Amino acid sequence: MTLKRAVAAAVFLAFANLAEVRAQAPPQPGPEHAILQRDVGTWDATVEAWLAPNTPPSISKGVNEGRMLGGFWLLDDFRSEFLGQPFEGRGTTGYDAGKKKYVGTWVDSMSPGLNTSESTWDEKTKTLSGYNEGPGPDGKPTKARGVTQWPDADSKVFSMYAPTPDGKEFLMMRITYKRRK
Repeated sequence: MTLKRAVAAAVFLAFANLAEVRAQAPPQPGPEHAILQRDVGTWDATVEAWLAPNTPPSISKGVNEGRMLGGFWLLDDFRSEFLGQPFEGRGTTGYDAGKKKYVGTWVDSMSPGLNTSESTWDEKTKTLSGYNEGPGPDGKPTKARGVTQWPDADSKVFSMYAPTPDGKEFLMMRITYKRRK
Protein backbone atom coordinates (compact mmCIF):
# COMPACT_ATOMS: atom_id res chain seq x y z
CA MET A 1 0.00 0.00 0.00
CA THR A 2 1.33 3.40 -0.88
CA LEU A 3 1.64 6.21 1.61
CA LYS A 4 -1.18 8.15 -0.14
CA ARG A 5 -3.54 5.18 0.14
CA ALA A 6 -2.64 4.63 3.80
CA VAL A 7 -3.30 8.31 4.63
CA ALA A 8 -6.58 8.24 2.66
CA ALA A 9 -7.69 5.09 4.51
CA ALA A 10 -6.82 6.64 7.89
CA VAL A 11 -8.74 9.83 7.05
CA PHE A 12 -11.75 7.79 5.88
CA LEU A 13 -11.75 5.74 9.11
CA ALA A 14 -11.44 8.88 11.23
CA PHE A 15 -14.49 10.45 9.54
CA ALA A 16 -16.43 7.19 9.80
CA ASN A 17 -15.72 7.06 13.55
CA LEU A 18 -16.70 10.73 13.95
CA ALA A 19 -20.03 10.09 12.21
CA GLU A 20 -20.66 7.10 14.47
CA VAL A 21 -19.89 9.14 17.61
CA ARG A 22 -22.23 11.91 16.49
CA ALA A 23 -25.03 9.38 15.92
CA GLN A 24 -24.85 8.22 19.54
CA ALA A 25 -26.97 10.00 22.12
CA PRO A 26 -24.97 12.06 24.61
CA PRO A 27 -24.77 10.66 28.15
CA GLN A 28 -27.56 11.67 30.50
CA PRO A 29 -27.44 12.23 34.27
CA GLY A 30 -28.69 9.25 36.25
CA PRO A 31 -30.29 8.77 39.66
CA GLU A 32 -26.88 9.15 41.33
CA HIS A 33 -26.68 12.70 39.98
CA ALA A 34 -30.08 13.53 41.45
CA ILE A 35 -28.44 13.19 44.88
CA LEU A 36 -26.13 16.06 43.93
CA GLN A 37 -29.11 18.20 42.85
CA ARG A 38 -30.18 18.49 46.49
CA ASP A 39 -27.20 20.84 47.09
CA VAL A 40 -28.13 23.33 44.39
CA GLY A 41 -28.95 26.77 45.79
CA THR A 42 -27.67 29.23 48.36
CA TRP A 43 -27.01 27.95 51.86
CA ASP A 44 -26.25 29.93 55.03
CA ALA A 45 -23.63 28.15 57.11
CA THR A 46 -22.51 28.08 60.72
CA VAL A 47 -18.95 26.77 60.93
CA GLU A 48 -17.55 25.23 64.11
CA ALA A 49 -13.83 24.35 63.92
CA TRP A 50 -11.72 22.66 66.59
CA LEU A 51 -7.96 23.12 66.31
CA ALA A 52 -7.30 20.24 68.72
CA PRO A 53 -9.31 17.68 70.70
CA ASN A 54 -11.00 18.93 73.86
CA THR A 55 -10.70 22.61 72.96
CA PRO A 56 -13.51 25.12 72.38
CA PRO A 57 -14.47 25.61 68.74
CA SER A 58 -13.92 28.69 66.65
CA ILE A 59 -17.35 29.71 65.30
CA SER A 60 -18.03 31.71 62.15
CA LYS A 61 -20.74 32.28 59.57
CA GLY A 62 -20.50 31.53 55.87
CA VAL A 63 -22.38 31.10 52.61
CA ASN A 64 -22.24 28.25 50.12
CA GLU A 65 -23.59 28.49 46.59
CA GLY A 66 -24.08 25.23 44.72
CA ARG A 67 -24.88 24.77 41.05
CA MET A 68 -24.82 21.89 38.61
CA LEU A 69 -22.57 21.65 35.56
CA GLY A 70 -24.22 19.66 32.78
CA GLY A 71 -26.31 17.72 35.27
CA PHE A 72 -23.22 15.68 36.20
CA TRP A 73 -21.09 17.85 38.49
CA LEU A 74 -21.95 19.86 41.58
CA LEU A 75 -19.85 23.03 41.81
CA ASP A 76 -19.59 24.59 45.27
CA ASP A 77 -18.45 28.14 46.04
CA PHE A 78 -17.94 28.66 49.78
CA ARG A 79 -17.13 31.95 51.54
CA SER A 80 -16.56 32.48 55.25
CA GLU A 81 -14.00 33.59 57.83
CA PHE A 82 -11.54 31.37 59.65
CA LEU A 83 -9.58 32.60 62.65
CA GLY A 84 -10.46 36.18 61.70
CA GLN A 85 -9.26 35.84 58.10
CA PRO A 86 -11.35 35.75 54.90
CA PHE A 87 -11.78 32.19 53.65
CA GLU A 88 -12.89 30.92 50.24
CA GLY A 89 -13.17 27.37 48.96
CA ARG A 90 -14.20 25.68 45.72
CA GLY A 91 -15.41 22.13 45.38
CA THR A 92 -16.49 19.74 42.66
CA THR A 93 -18.49 16.56 43.26
CA GLY A 94 -19.61 13.99 40.72
CA TYR A 95 -20.40 10.30 40.46
CA ASP A 96 -17.81 7.84 39.16
CA ALA A 97 -19.79 4.93 37.70
CA GLY A 98 -16.67 2.75 37.48
CA LYS A 99 -15.88 3.14 41.19
CA LYS A 100 -19.57 3.35 42.14
CA LYS A 101 -18.62 6.25 44.40
CA TYR A 102 -19.02 9.98 44.58
CA VAL A 103 -15.71 11.69 43.87
CA GLY A 104 -14.69 15.24 44.55
CA THR A 105 -12.01 17.86 44.73
CA TRP A 106 -11.55 20.78 47.11
CA VAL A 107 -9.23 23.80 47.06
CA ASP A 108 -9.31 26.80 49.36
CA SER A 109 -7.55 30.02 50.22
CA MET A 110 -5.70 28.56 53.23
CA SER A 111 -4.43 25.28 51.75
CA PRO A 112 -1.62 25.02 49.20
CA GLY A 113 -2.65 21.53 48.05
CA LEU A 114 -5.52 19.77 46.34
CA ASN A 115 -7.85 17.59 48.41
CA THR A 116 -9.67 14.69 46.79
CA SER A 117 -12.54 12.64 48.15
CA GLU A 118 -14.44 9.40 47.63
CA SER A 119 -17.79 8.80 49.29
CA THR A 120 -20.82 6.54 49.24
CA TRP A 121 -24.49 7.45 49.60
CA ASP A 122 -26.81 5.74 52.09
CA GLU A 123 -30.38 6.38 50.97
CA LYS A 124 -31.87 5.03 54.21
CA THR A 125 -30.03 7.54 56.43
CA LYS A 126 -29.68 10.30 53.76
CA THR A 127 -25.94 10.33 54.46
CA LEU A 128 -22.91 10.76 52.21
CA SER A 129 -19.77 9.45 53.92
CA GLY A 130 -16.21 8.80 52.90
CA TYR A 131 -12.67 10.15 53.06
CA ASN A 132 -10.86 13.31 51.99
CA GLU A 133 -7.15 13.10 51.21
CA GLY A 134 -4.68 15.93 50.84
CA PRO A 135 -1.91 17.80 52.60
CA GLY A 136 -2.43 18.42 56.29
CA PRO A 137 -1.43 21.58 58.17
CA ASP A 138 2.16 20.29 58.28
CA GLY A 139 2.18 19.66 54.52
CA LYS A 140 2.25 15.88 54.92
CA PRO A 141 -0.46 13.73 53.29
CA THR A 142 -3.42 13.12 55.56
CA LYS A 143 -6.76 11.38 55.33
CA ALA A 144 -9.85 12.71 57.12
CA ARG A 145 -13.33 11.22 57.34
CA GLY A 146 -16.19 13.35 56.06
CA VAL A 147 -19.91 12.81 56.69
CA THR A 148 -22.79 14.87 55.31
CA GLN A 149 -26.31 14.26 56.62
CA TRP A 150 -29.57 15.75 55.31
CA PRO A 151 -32.18 15.81 58.10
CA ASP A 152 -34.57 17.43 55.58
CA ALA A 153 -34.54 19.08 52.14
CA ASP A 154 -33.52 22.49 53.51
CA SER A 155 -30.83 21.58 56.04
CA LYS A 156 -27.63 19.56 56.05
CA VAL A 157 -24.71 19.00 58.40
CA PHE A 158 -21.15 18.31 57.26
CA SER A 159 -18.74 16.86 59.85
CA MET A 160 -15.02 16.26 59.32
CA TYR A 161 -13.06 13.97 61.60
CA ALA A 162 -9.26 14.33 61.66
CA PRO A 163 -6.82 11.59 62.67
CA THR A 164 -4.94 11.86 65.95
CA PRO A 165 -1.37 10.60 66.57
CA ASP A 166 -2.74 7.63 68.56
CA GLY A 167 -4.77 6.39 65.57
CA LYS A 168 -8.12 7.70 66.76
CA GLU A 169 -10.00 10.68 65.35
CA PHE A 170 -11.61 13.85 66.63
CA LEU A 171 -14.33 16.13 65.34
CA MET A 172 -12.33 18.85 63.59
CA MET A 173 -15.14 20.70 61.85
CA ARG A 174 -18.91 20.82 61.72
CA ILE A 175 -20.79 23.02 59.27
CA THR A 176 -24.54 23.35 59.70
CA TYR A 177 -26.29 24.60 56.56
CA LYS A 178 -29.76 26.09 56.11
CA ARG A 179 -31.10 26.68 52.60
CA ARG A 180 -31.98 30.27 51.81
CA LYS A 181 -35.55 30.74 50.67
